[in-house]
Amino acid sequence: MNYGKIIHILGVLLQVEGLLMSLPLLVAILYRESCWLHLGIVMVGALGIGTLLRLKKNKRDRIHAKEGFVITALSWILLSIVGAMPFWISREIPNFIDAFFESASGFTTTGASILTNVEGMSHGLLFWRSLTHWIGGMGVLVFILAVLPSDADDMYLMKAESPGPSVEKMLPKVRQTAMILYGIYLGLTVLNILLLLIFGMPAFDSFCLAFGAAGTGGFGVKNDSIASYSTSCQIIITIFMFLFGVNFKLYFLIVFRKFKDILKCEEIMWYAIIYGAAVTLVVIGIIHDVGDFGTALKEGAFQVSSIMTTTGYATTDFNLWGSMPKAVLVMVMFIGACAGSTGGGVKVSRCILWFKQVKSELSHFLHPRSVKKIRLEGKAVEQETLRTSNVFLMAYVLVFVFSLLIISFDGFDLETSFTAVAATQNNIGPGLGVVGPTGSYAAFSGISKLVMIFDMIAGRLELFPMLILFAPSTWSRK
Repeated sequence: MNYGKIIHILGVLLQVEGLLMSLPLLVAILYRESCWLHLGIVMVGALGIGTLLRLKKNKRDRIHAKEGFVITALSWILLSIVGAMPFWISREIPNFIDAFFESASGFTTTGASILTNVEGMSHGLLFWRSLTHWIGGMGVLVFILAVLPSDADDMYLMKAESPGPSVEKMLPKVRQTAMILYGIYLGLTVLNILLLLIFGMPAFDSFCLAFGAAGTGGFGVKNDSIASYSTSCQIIITIFMFLFGVNFKLYFLIVFRKFKDILKCEEIMWYAIIYGAAVTLVVIGIIHDVGDFGTALKEGAFQVSSIMTTTGYATTDFNLWGSMPKAVLVMVMFIGACAGSTGGGVKVSRCILWFKQVKSELSHFLHPRSVKKIRLEGKAVEQETLRTSNVFLMAYVLVFVFSLLIISFDGFDLETSFTAVAATQNNIGPGLGVVGPTGSYAAFSGISKLVMIFDMIAGRLELFPMLILFAPSTWSRK
């Protein structure tokens, strides 16, 4: 284990987080709020400790798979702990576990909240809360790879932090790939902000909600989430949530004018098909209650986009919908967005692979001597990719069941407990029952909140970086 390299990168992480905290600090100063002092204290502390950690000398610079997973897991835990400090020391969230929950929910782009009165928070901390979505959306380690030169083989960091069954370098250098990805991410975010401003949304709200849509996070700045904004703004957010749920490889191909390769993007095609089918079913299920097709289409398209991309914004209390549309939302809650996007869930590409494996197995029963390769986007899928996807499913189910068992001790109904775990492990935010779009996670016990914090970070990192921390062999120097 290369402990020197781990400590060095954690130091860089703290410095980056400290620098980013200067943005909400400026917002707090602009609004003349006292939280600027608390943000300043944490910022200076993060920069100072980060500088000390970077003094650790590295005997070797190379990162192997084990270091990549450990660095990624520890980075996100540390990121969330430090991110919680301004909430806690300002006493706007007086309980540290609650502050840790809110921070982890922000960075993992979950959007689950313990707050019951969002509008009662200061602008500075609301901005920090939303900024954590944007930071976590593309990944802070990807950001570090984009802005800092390195001679190390950092592909393991990108693989460990990026969502999906497989991650590849789009350009020969990892840093070049990271820079292109962040350029696209920033460009789409700026476009979202500008459109919201043009259609009348206040500047502060535009930045915060665009950060949430970009990171597919879901923290709003109003108690009713998105419901009180104009229809035009809701439609814009619907579109951008969908766009940020797309595999960023598509935008890369557009930037480099590889239009022929776009036609081979099978996952994106199925992403659109599943989205369209889900919207259709939800519209059928709610049209009788809302009264007209236009309203049903707007609410259905928004809510499916929000839940499938695991953003978590809401324009209505879908907790009041009938069983069928709620069942559709729960299903897309698990499917999630595309691999290589900022969205969560198990990912569309994995669902495609599992479906094709079942189809292949059925074909093998009928024709035992036939040998067929499973193909995705025109390429034969390696057996290693299929194996890791299947192992992911087993690990996913085990973590889900274990989490549900612990949380059930809090005594909530099954709908609340089940969707609370689903919403945190899939990085969605709102669930059903007590944790619906008008509810919060405040009533859960401290133990349950810690379990859900683990679920949020594990879900964002595709489980294995967090699970590997519990393997004794991980910490061996051999």
